[in-house]
Amino acid sequence: MTEPALPAAFGFLASARPGGGRVPDAVFATRGSHTRVDTALPDQSLIATLVHAPGIAPDAAQARDTDTAVLLAGEFYNRAALHSVLPPGSEPDGDAQLLLQLLHRYGLHAFRLINGRFAAMVSTGRRVLLATDHAGSVPLYTRVAPGEVSASTEAKTLAAQRDPRGFPLADARRVPGLTGVYQAPAGSVTEIDLDSGTATIHRTWTPQLGRRIMPEDEATAAVRAALDQAVAARVAPGDTPLVVLSGGIDSSGVAACAHRAAGSLDTVSMGTDTSDEFAQARAVVDHLGTRHREITIPSADLLAQLPYAVWASESVDPDIIEYLLPLVALYRALDGSGRRILTGYGADIPLAGMHREDRLPNLDTAVVYDMATFDGLNEMSPVLSALSGHWSTHPYWDRDVLDLLVSLEAGLKRRHGRDKWVLRAALADALPEETITRPKLGVHEGSGTTSSFSRLLIEHGVAEPAVKEVKRLVVRELFDLTVGGGRHPSEVSTAEVVRSAAERFARGAA
Repeated sequence: MTEPALPAAFGFLASARPGGGRVPDAVFATRGSHTRVDTALPDQSLIATLVHAPGIAPDAAQARDTDTAVLLAGEFYNRAALHSVLPPGSEPDGDAQLLLQLLHRYGLHAFRLINGRFAAMVSTGRRVLLATDHAGSVPLYTRVAPGEVSASTEAKTLAAQRDPRGFPLADARRVPGLTGVYQAPAGSVTEIDLDSGTATIHRTWTPQLGRRIMPEDEATAAVRAALDQAVAARVAPGDTPLVVLSGGIDSSGVAACAHRAAGSLDTVSMGTDTSDEFAQARAVVDHLGTRHREITIPSADLLAQLPYAVWASESVDPDIIEYLLPLVALYRALDGSGRRILTGYGADIPLAGMHREDRLPNLDTAVVYDMATFDGLNEMSPVLSALSGHWSTHPYWDRDVLDLLVSLEAGLKRRHGRDKWVLRAALADALPEETITRPKLGVHEGSGTTSSFSRLLIEHGVAEPAVKEVKRLVVRELFDLTVGGGRHPSEVSTAEVVRSAAERFARGAA
Protein backbone atom coordinates (compact mmCIF):
# COMPACT_ATOMS: atom_id res chain seq x y z
CA MET A 1 0.00 0.00 0.00
CA THR A 2 1.36 3.42 -0.96
CA GLU A 3 1.50 5.70 2.03
CA PRO A 4 -0.20 9.10 1.61
CA ALA A 5 1.93 12.21 1.82
CA LEU A 6 -0.07 13.42 4.83
CA PRO A 7 -1.23 11.62 7.99
CA ALA A 8 -4.70 10.11 8.03
CA ALA A 9 -5.78 12.65 10.68
CA PHE A 10 -4.31 15.90 11.96
CA GLY A 11 -6.43 16.04 15.12
CA PHE A 12 -9.62 15.05 16.90
CA LEU A 13 -12.26 15.93 19.48
CA ALA A 14 -13.63 12.85 21.23
CA SER A 15 -15.80 11.79 24.12
CA ALA A 16 -16.04 8.42 25.88
CA ARG A 17 -19.14 7.57 27.93
CA PRO A 18 -20.76 4.39 29.26
CA GLY A 19 -23.79 5.12 27.06
CA GLY A 20 -24.36 6.97 23.81
CA GLY A 21 -24.18 10.68 23.21
CA ARG A 22 -22.87 13.27 20.78
CA VAL A 23 -19.76 15.35 20.37
CA PRO A 24 -20.51 19.07 20.06
CA ASP A 25 -19.65 20.74 16.81
CA ALA A 26 -15.98 21.70 16.94
CA VAL A 27 -14.28 24.81 15.61
CA PHE A 28 -10.69 23.69 15.02
CA ALA A 29 -7.86 26.01 14.11
CA THR A 30 -6.69 23.09 11.99
CA ARG A 31 -8.03 23.46 8.45
CA GLY A 32 -9.47 20.34 6.90
CA SER A 33 -12.44 18.05 6.47
CA HIS A 34 -14.36 16.66 9.43
CA THR A 35 -15.43 13.02 9.78
CA ARG A 36 -17.73 11.75 12.50
CA VAL A 37 -16.81 8.55 14.35
CA ASP A 38 -19.39 6.70 16.45
CA THR A 39 -18.14 3.47 18.01
CA ALA A 40 -20.22 1.35 20.37
CA LEU A 41 -18.19 -1.04 22.54
CA PRO A 42 -19.57 -3.49 25.13
CA ASP A 43 -18.70 -1.18 28.05
CA GLN A 44 -18.59 2.31 26.58
CA SER A 45 -19.14 4.43 23.48
CA LEU A 46 -16.47 6.51 21.75
CA ILE A 47 -17.80 9.41 19.73
CA ALA A 48 -15.45 11.73 17.89
CA THR A 49 -14.82 14.24 15.15
CA LEU A 50 -11.63 13.64 13.15
CA VAL A 51 -10.07 16.56 11.28
CA HIS A 52 -8.03 15.55 8.25
CA ALA A 53 -6.73 16.79 4.92
CA PRO A 54 -9.35 17.03 2.17
CA GLY A 55 -9.18 14.05 -0.15
CA ILE A 56 -7.50 11.79 2.41
CA ALA A 57 -9.74 9.15 3.98
CA PRO A 58 -9.24 9.07 7.76
CA ASP A 59 -9.78 5.31 7.96
CA ALA A 60 -6.16 4.68 8.99
CA ALA A 61 -6.62 7.05 11.96
CA GLN A 62 -9.13 4.74 13.64
CA ALA A 63 -9.27 1.06 14.54
CA ARG A 64 -11.41 -1.21 16.65
CA ASP A 65 -12.06 -4.80 17.57
CA THR A 66 -14.50 -6.42 19.96
CA ASP A 67 -13.73 -4.39 23.07
CA THR A 68 -11.15 -1.70 22.14
CA ALA A 69 -11.26 1.38 19.92
CA VAL A 70 -8.35 3.60 18.92
CA LEU A 71 -8.21 7.16 17.60
CA LEU A 72 -4.88 8.50 16.35
CA ALA A 73 -3.79 11.94 15.20
CA GLY A 74 -0.38 12.03 13.54
CA GLU A 75 2.01 9.31 12.46
CA PHE A 76 4.64 6.74 13.48
CA TYR A 77 8.23 6.80 12.21
CA ASN A 78 9.52 3.36 13.24
CA ARG A 79 6.85 1.24 11.57
CA ALA A 80 9.21 -1.47 10.34
CA ALA A 81 10.54 -2.05 13.85
CA LEU A 82 7.02 -2.09 15.28
CA HIS A 83 5.85 -4.60 12.67
CA SER A 84 8.77 -6.85 13.57
CA VAL A 85 7.51 -7.45 17.12
CA LEU A 86 4.05 -8.56 15.99
CA PRO A 87 3.22 -12.22 15.28
CA PRO A 88 3.97 -13.44 11.75
CA GLY A 89 1.13 -12.76 9.37
CA SER A 90 0.03 -9.58 11.10
CA GLU A 91 -0.55 -6.93 8.48
CA PRO A 92 -1.99 -3.82 10.15
CA ASP A 93 -3.48 -1.34 7.72
CA GLY A 94 -2.40 2.05 9.01
CA ASP A 95 -0.92 3.35 12.25
CA ALA A 96 -4.12 3.09 14.31
CA GLN A 97 -4.50 -0.59 13.44
CA LEU A 98 -0.81 -1.08 14.21
CA LEU A 99 -1.30 0.55 17.61
CA LEU A 100 -4.32 -1.64 18.34
CA GLN A 101 -2.29 -4.80 17.73
CA LEU A 102 0.59 -3.48 19.86
CA LEU A 103 -1.82 -2.70 22.70
CA HIS A 104 -3.13 -6.26 22.69
CA ARG A 105 0.43 -7.56 22.86
CA TYR A 106 2.00 -5.10 25.32
CA GLY A 107 -0.85 -3.24 27.00
CA LEU A 108 -0.33 0.46 27.60
CA HIS A 109 3.43 -0.14 27.60
CA ALA A 110 3.16 -0.37 23.80
CA PHE A 111 3.62 3.39 23.79
CA ARG A 112 7.18 2.92 25.06
CA LEU A 113 8.00 1.31 21.71
CA ILE A 114 6.72 4.04 19.43
CA ASN A 115 8.83 6.76 17.82
CA GLY A 116 6.33 9.17 16.32
CA ARG A 117 4.49 12.46 16.25
CA PHE A 118 1.05 11.66 17.58
CA ALA A 119 -1.73 11.91 20.12
CA ALA A 120 -3.99 8.93 20.79
CA MET A 121 -7.19 8.08 22.63
CA VAL A 122 -8.00 4.46 23.43
CA SER A 123 -11.30 3.16 24.84
CA THR A 124 -11.07 -0.32 26.33
CA GLY A 125 -13.25 -1.96 28.97
CA ARG A 126 -14.16 0.73 31.50
CA ARG A 127 -10.89 2.58 30.91
CA VAL A 128 -9.73 5.40 28.66
CA LEU A 129 -6.07 5.84 27.72
CA LEU A 130 -4.79 9.22 26.55
CA ALA A 131 -1.28 9.09 25.10
CA THR A 132 1.19 11.56 23.65
CA ASP A 133 4.43 11.00 21.82
CA HIS A 134 7.72 11.36 23.69
CA ALA A 135 7.83 15.14 23.14
CA GLY A 136 4.12 15.86 23.34
CA SER A 137 4.57 17.36 19.89
CA VAL A 138 0.87 16.84 19.15
CA PRO A 139 -0.70 18.48 22.22
CA LEU A 140 -3.54 16.58 23.87
CA TYR A 141 -6.05 18.13 26.26
CA THR A 142 -8.70 16.53 28.42
CA ARG A 143 -11.65 17.24 30.69
CA VAL A 144 -12.53 14.34 32.99
CA ALA A 145 -15.63 13.72 35.08
CA PRO A 146 -17.23 10.54 36.44
CA GLY A 147 -18.90 8.84 33.51
CA GLU A 148 -17.28 10.94 30.79
CA VAL A 149 -13.83 11.62 29.39
CA SER A 150 -13.42 14.27 26.70
CA ALA A 151 -10.16 14.77 24.86
CA SER A 152 -8.98 16.97 22.03
CA THR A 153 -5.85 18.00 20.19
CA GLU A 154 -6.97 21.63 20.58
CA ALA A 155 -7.96 23.05 23.96
CA LYS A 156 -10.31 25.57 22.35
CA THR A 157 -12.69 22.80 21.33
CA LEU A 158 -13.07 21.76 24.98
CA ALA A 159 -13.45 25.38 26.07
CA ALA A 160 -16.31 25.73 23.60
CA GLN A 161 -18.29 23.09 25.50
CA ARG A 162 -18.59 25.47 28.46
CA ASP A 163 -18.77 22.52 30.83
CA PRO A 164 -17.74 23.55 34.37
CA ARG A 165 -17.02 19.98 35.39
CA GLY A 166 -13.55 18.50 35.36
CA PHE A 167 -11.55 16.53 37.89
CA PRO A 168 -8.05 17.78 38.69
CA LEU A 169 -5.39 15.53 37.19
CA ALA A 170 -2.23 15.10 39.22
CA ASP A 171 0.97 15.71 37.24
CA ALA A 172 -1.01 17.28 34.40
CA ARG A 173 -0.87 20.97 33.53
CA ARG A 174 -4.06 22.98 33.96
CA VAL A 175 -4.81 25.10 30.91
CA PRO A 176 -4.97 28.77 31.98
CA GLY A 177 -8.48 30.14 32.14
CA LEU A 178 -10.19 26.92 31.00
CA THR A 179 -12.00 25.36 33.94
CA GLY A 180 -11.35 21.65 34.29
CA VAL A 181 -9.18 21.40 31.16
CA TYR A 182 -5.73 19.81 31.51
CA GLN A 183 -2.90 19.12 29.10
CA ALA A 184 -1.64 15.54 29.02
CA PRO A 185 2.08 15.41 29.83
CA ALA A 186 4.56 14.66 27.07
CA GLY A 187 5.83 11.10 26.91
CA SER A 188 3.02 9.63 28.96
CA VAL A 189 -0.15 7.58 29.04
CA THR A 190 -2.96 8.90 31.22
CA GLU A 191 -5.05 5.93 32.33
CA ILE A 192 -8.55 7.01 33.40
CA ASP A 193 -11.24 4.98 35.15
CA LEU A 194 -14.38 5.96 33.26
CA ASP A 195 -16.73 5.35 36.20
CA SER A 196 -14.85 7.26 38.90
CA GLY A 197 -12.90 9.74 36.79
CA THR A 198 -9.70 8.93 38.69
CA ALA A 199 -6.49 8.90 36.68
CA THR A 200 -2.99 7.45 36.80
CA ILE A 201 -0.18 8.82 34.64
CA HIS A 202 2.40 6.37 33.31
CA ARG A 203 5.64 7.81 31.93
CA THR A 204 6.71 6.30 28.61
CA TRP A 205 9.74 8.53 27.94
CA THR A 206 11.99 10.90 29.86
CA PRO A 207 15.02 12.90 28.66
CA GLN A 208 18.39 11.23 29.04
CA LEU A 209 20.28 12.21 32.20
CA GLY A 210 23.45 10.21 31.62
CA ARG A 211 26.09 11.57 29.26
CA ARG A 212 28.12 9.65 26.66
CA ILE A 213 31.81 10.25 26.01
CA MET A 214 32.60 9.47 22.36
CA PRO A 215 35.52 10.09 20.03
CA GLU A 216 34.88 12.94 17.59
CA ASP A 217 34.61 10.77 14.50
CA GLU A 218 32.27 8.30 16.22
CA ALA A 219 30.03 11.06 17.54
CA THR A 220 29.76 12.87 14.21
CA ALA A 221 29.01 9.61 12.37
CA ALA A 222 26.29 8.74 14.89
CA VAL A 223 24.68 12.18 14.58
CA ARG A 224 24.74 12.06 10.79
CA ALA A 225 23.25 8.56 10.67
CA ALA A 226 20.51 9.39 13.18
CA LEU A 227 19.52 12.58 11.36
CA ASP A 228 19.56 10.85 7.97
CA GLN A 229 17.28 8.12 9.31
CA ALA A 230 14.90 10.56 11.00
CA VAL A 231 14.53 12.68 7.88
CA ALA A 232 14.08 9.66 5.61
CA ALA A 233 11.31 8.36 7.89
CA ARG A 234 9.47 11.66 7.41
CA VAL A 235 9.67 11.65 3.60
CA ALA A 236 6.69 9.91 2.02
CA PRO A 237 7.60 7.71 -0.96
CA GLY A 238 7.08 9.55 -4.24
CA ASP A 239 6.45 12.88 -2.52
CA THR A 240 8.57 16.01 -2.80
CA PRO A 241 8.89 17.44 0.71
CA LEU A 242 9.14 21.11 1.52
CA VAL A 243 11.81 22.36 3.93
CA VAL A 244 11.64 25.70 5.72
CA LEU A 245 15.14 27.04 5.12
CA SER A 246 16.85 29.89 6.96
CA GLY A 247 20.37 29.08 5.81
CA GLY A 248 21.48 28.19 9.34
CA ILE A 249 23.04 24.85 10.18
CA ASP A 250 19.82 23.35 11.61
CA SER A 251 17.44 23.85 8.68
CA SER A 252 20.21 23.41 6.12
CA GLY A 253 21.12 20.04 7.60
CA VAL A 254 17.51 18.87 7.31
CA ALA A 255 17.41 20.14 3.72
CA ALA A 256 20.56 18.22 2.79
CA CYS A 257 19.23 14.99 4.31
CA ALA A 258 15.78 15.44 2.76
CA HIS A 259 17.23 16.09 -0.69
CA ARG A 260 19.22 12.88 -0.44
CA ALA A 261 16.20 10.89 0.81
CA ALA A 262 13.65 12.21 -1.70
CA GLY A 263 15.82 12.91 -4.74
CA SER A 264 14.18 16.32 -5.16
CA LEU A 265 13.29 19.08 -2.76
CA ASP A 266 11.36 22.31 -2.45
CA THR A 267 12.58 24.97 -0.03
CA VAL A 268 11.08 28.21 1.23
CA SER A 269 12.47 31.16 3.18
CA MET A 270 10.62 33.95 4.94
CA GLY A 271 11.71 37.49 5.77
CA THR A 272 10.24 40.88 6.52
CA ASP A 273 10.88 44.42 5.36
CA THR A 274 12.99 44.71 8.51
CA SER A 275 15.26 41.69 8.13
CA ASP A 276 15.75 38.46 6.22
CA GLU A 277 18.20 35.60 5.71
CA PHE A 278 17.63 35.18 1.99
CA ALA A 279 21.30 35.40 0.99
CA GLN A 280 22.30 32.72 3.50
CA ALA A 281 19.49 30.43 2.34
CA ARG A 282 20.42 30.90 -1.32
CA ALA A 283 23.90 29.53 -0.63
CA VAL A 284 22.28 26.24 0.41
CA VAL A 285 19.77 26.34 -2.43
CA ASP A 286 22.55 26.73 -4.99
CA HIS A 287 24.59 23.97 -3.37
CA LEU A 288 21.73 21.43 -3.27
CA GLY A 289 19.86 22.53 -6.38
CA THR A 290 16.44 22.86 -4.73
CA ARG A 291 13.35 24.62 -6.08
CA HIS A 292 13.21 27.67 -3.89
CA ARG A 293 10.77 30.42 -2.97
CA GLU A 294 11.31 33.60 -0.95
CA ILE A 295 8.39 35.20 0.88
CA THR A 296 8.60 38.73 2.27
CA ILE A 297 5.96 39.76 4.81
CA PRO A 298 5.77 43.41 5.93
CA SER A 299 6.43 43.75 9.67
CA ALA A 300 3.00 45.29 10.26
CA ASP A 301 1.34 42.30 8.58
CA LEU A 302 3.52 39.92 10.61
CA LEU A 303 2.47 41.48 13.91
CA ALA A 304 -1.16 41.47 12.80
CA GLN A 305 -0.93 37.67 12.82
CA LEU A 306 -0.14 37.45 16.53
CA PRO A 307 -3.75 36.35 17.24
CA TYR A 308 -3.28 33.44 14.81
CA ALA A 309 -0.01 32.38 16.48
CA VAL A 310 -1.66 32.29 19.92
CA TRP A 311 -4.82 30.62 18.55
CA ALA A 312 -2.77 27.89 16.90
CA SER A 313 -0.17 27.23 19.59
CA GLU A 314 -2.48 27.76 22.59
CA SER A 315 0.54 29.06 24.50
CA VAL A 316 0.69 32.00 26.91
CA ASP A 317 4.48 32.27 26.85
CA PRO A 318 5.46 35.48 24.99
CA ASP A 319 8.95 34.20 24.16
CA ILE A 320 7.50 31.09 22.54
CA ILE A 321 4.98 33.17 20.60
CA GLU A 322 7.83 35.31 19.23
CA TYR A 323 9.63 32.17 18.06
CA LEU A 324 6.50 30.80 16.42
CA LEU A 325 5.07 33.94 14.82
CA PRO A 326 7.40 33.91 11.76
CA LEU A 327 6.55 30.26 11.13
CA VAL A 328 2.81 30.87 11.42
CA ALA A 329 3.08 33.80 9.00
CA LEU A 330 5.10 31.68 6.59
CA TYR A 331 2.68 28.75 6.69
CA ARG A 332 -0.28 31.04 6.13
CA ALA A 333 1.47 32.57 3.11
CA LEU A 334 1.90 29.18 1.43
CA ASP A 335 -0.78 28.65 -1.17
CA GLY A 336 -1.95 25.44 -2.82
CA SER A 337 -2.93 22.10 -1.35
CA GLY A 338 -1.55 20.66 1.88
CA ARG A 339 2.17 19.91 1.93
CA ARG A 340 4.47 17.82 4.09
CA ILE A 341 6.88 20.34 5.61
CA LEU A 342 10.14 19.56 7.39
CA THR A 343 11.84 22.10 9.65
CA GLY A 344 15.09 22.48 11.53
CA TYR A 345 13.20 23.64 14.59
CA GLY A 346 14.27 22.44 18.02
CA ALA A 347 17.96 21.59 17.54
CA ASP A 348 19.05 24.33 19.93
CA ILE A 349 17.43 22.66 22.94
CA PRO A 350 19.38 19.36 23.10
CA LEU A 351 22.55 21.01 21.72
CA ALA A 352 22.39 24.19 23.86
CA GLY A 353 22.72 26.22 20.68
CA MET A 354 21.61 29.48 22.26
CA HIS A 355 24.25 29.24 25.00
CA ARG A 356 27.54 30.44 23.54
CA GLU A 357 30.10 29.90 26.23
CA ASP A 358 32.95 27.49 26.91
CA ARG A 359 32.09 26.61 30.52
CA LEU A 360 30.83 23.08 30.04
CA PRO A 361 29.03 22.70 33.39
CA ASN A 362 26.92 25.75 32.54
CA LEU A 363 26.27 24.39 29.06
CA ASP A 364 25.00 21.06 30.35
CA THR A 365 22.95 22.80 33.04
CA ALA A 366 21.20 24.67 30.23
CA VAL A 367 20.45 21.40 28.42
CA VAL A 368 19.05 19.81 31.58
CA TYR A 369 16.86 22.83 32.28
CA ASP A 370 15.55 23.15 28.73
CA MET A 371 14.76 19.44 28.51
CA ALA A 372 12.94 19.60 31.86
CA THR A 373 10.80 22.60 30.89
CA PHE A 374 9.90 22.10 27.20
CA ASP A 375 6.65 20.28 27.97
CA GLY A 376 3.50 22.32 27.49
CA LEU A 377 5.15 25.10 25.49
CA ASN A 378 3.61 23.68 22.30
CA GLU A 379 6.55 24.87 20.21
CA MET A 380 6.11 21.99 17.79
CA SER A 381 2.33 21.78 17.60
CA PRO A 382 1.23 20.69 14.11
CA VAL A 383 -1.63 23.19 14.35
CA LEU A 384 0.88 25.95 13.49
CA SER A 385 1.06 24.66 9.92
CA ALA A 386 -2.35 22.97 9.89
CA LEU A 387 -3.88 26.46 10.04
CA SER A 388 -3.28 26.34 6.30
CA GLY A 389 -3.79 22.61 5.83
CA HIS A 390 -0.08 21.63 5.96
CA TRP A 391 1.60 18.95 8.09
CA SER A 392 4.91 19.95 9.68
CA THR A 393 7.43 17.65 11.32
CA HIS A 394 10.74 18.25 13.08
CA PRO A 395 13.54 15.67 12.67
CA TYR A 396 15.71 17.05 15.50
CA TRP A 397 12.94 16.02 17.89
CA ASP A 398 12.72 12.50 16.54
CA ARG A 399 12.95 10.28 19.61
CA ASP A 400 16.16 8.54 18.53
CA VAL A 401 17.84 11.79 17.45
CA LEU A 402 16.84 13.46 20.69
CA ASP A 403 18.10 10.56 22.80
CA LEU A 404 21.46 10.81 21.06
CA LEU A 405 21.86 14.59 21.07
CA VAL A 406 20.84 15.06 24.69
CA SER A 407 23.14 12.28 25.88
CA LEU A 408 26.33 13.63 24.27
CA GLU A 409 28.74 15.19 26.74
CA ALA A 410 28.87 18.97 26.61
CA GLY A 411 32.35 19.10 25.11
CA LEU A 412 30.96 17.66 21.87
CA LYS A 413 28.37 20.41 21.71
CA ARG A 414 30.75 23.29 22.35
CA ARG A 415 34.13 22.41 20.85
CA HIS A 416 36.93 24.22 19.04
CA GLY A 417 35.17 27.49 19.87
CA ARG A 418 31.97 26.56 17.99
CA ASP A 419 28.42 26.08 19.20
CA LYS A 420 26.70 22.85 18.12
CA TRP A 421 30.07 21.58 16.95
CA VAL A 422 29.05 17.92 16.60
CA LEU A 423 26.19 18.81 14.26
CA ARG A 424 28.34 21.12 12.17
CA ALA A 425 31.03 18.46 11.87
CA ALA A 426 28.46 15.78 10.99
CA LEU A 427 27.22 17.86 8.04
CA ALA A 428 30.56 19.22 6.87
CA ASP A 429 30.59 17.24 3.61
CA ALA A 430 26.94 17.99 2.77
CA LEU A 431 26.79 21.79 2.94
CA PRO A 432 28.79 24.87 1.90
CA GLU A 433 31.57 25.96 4.23
CA GLU A 434 29.86 29.30 4.85
CA THR A 435 26.79 27.45 6.14
CA ILE A 436 28.82 25.16 8.39
CA THR A 437 30.59 28.09 10.02
CA ARG A 438 27.69 30.56 10.12
CA PRO A 439 26.91 31.78 13.67
CA LYS A 440 23.60 30.89 15.25
CA LEU A 441 20.65 33.23 14.65
CA GLY A 442 17.12 32.47 15.89
CA VAL A 443 14.21 32.66 13.45
CA HIS A 444 12.67 35.45 15.52
CA GLU A 445 15.96 37.34 15.23
CA GLY A 446 16.56 36.70 11.55
CA SER A 447 13.07 37.88 10.65
CA GLY A 448 13.13 40.93 12.91
CA THR A 449 10.12 39.65 14.87
CA THR A 450 11.41 40.46 18.36
CA SER A 451 12.49 43.99 17.49
CA SER A 452 9.26 44.69 15.60
CA PHE A 453 7.08 43.51 18.49
CA SER A 454 9.09 45.60 20.96
CA ARG A 455 8.87 48.65 18.70
CA LEU A 456 5.08 48.28 18.45
CA LEU A 457 4.76 48.41 22.24
CA ILE A 458 7.08 51.40 22.52
CA GLU A 459 4.99 53.21 19.90
CA HIS A 460 2.01 52.67 22.19
CA GLY A 461 3.80 54.40 25.06
CA VAL A 462 5.33 51.40 26.82
CA ALA A 463 8.67 52.24 28.43
CA GLU A 464 11.51 49.96 27.36
CA PRO A 465 11.98 48.36 30.83
CA ALA A 466 8.29 47.37 30.80
CA VAL A 467 8.26 45.80 27.31
CA LYS A 468 8.74 42.22 28.49
CA GLU A 469 5.88 42.42 31.00
CA VAL A 470 3.49 44.08 28.55
CA LYS A 471 4.28 41.39 25.97
CA ARG A 472 3.13 38.87 28.54
CA LEU A 473 -0.12 40.80 29.04
CA VAL A 474 -0.69 41.01 25.28
CA VAL A 475 -0.23 37.28 24.74
CA ARG A 476 -2.46 36.36 27.67
CA GLU A 477 -5.25 38.66 26.43
CA LEU A 478 -4.97 37.15 22.95
CA PHE A 479 -5.21 33.69 24.51
CA ASP A 480 -8.30 34.63 26.53
CA LEU A 481 -9.99 36.08 23.45
CA THR A 482 -9.23 33.35 20.93
CA VAL A 483 -8.70 30.10 22.86
CA GLY A 484 -10.88 30.76 25.89
CA GLY A 485 -13.35 33.17 24.39
CA GLY A 486 -13.98 31.57 21.03
CA ARG A 487 -13.14 34.65 18.95
CA HIS A 488 -11.71 33.95 15.51
CA PRO A 489 -8.29 35.61 15.07
CA SER A 490 -9.59 37.55 12.08
CA GLU A 491 -11.89 39.37 14.52
CA VAL A 492 -9.07 40.34 16.89
CA SER A 493 -6.88 43.41 16.33
CA THR A 494 -3.28 43.17 17.53
CA ALA A 495 -3.10 46.96 17.81
CA GLU A 496 -6.21 47.11 19.98
CA VAL A 497 -4.96 44.38 22.28
CA VAL A 498 -1.58 46.11 22.56
CA ARG A 499 -3.32 49.38 23.42
CA SER A 500 -5.47 47.65 26.04
CA ALA A 501 -2.50 45.86 27.62
CA ALA A 502 -0.42 49.05 27.68
CA GLU A 503 -3.24 50.94 29.41
CA ARG A 504 -3.77 48.16 31.96
CA PHE A 505 -0.08 48.08 32.74
CA ALA A 506 0.05 51.84 33.13
CA ARG A 507 -2.91 51.80 35.54
CA GLY A 508 -1.30 49.03 37.55
CA ALA A 509 2.04 50.82 37.72
CA ALA A 510 0.49 54.14 38.74
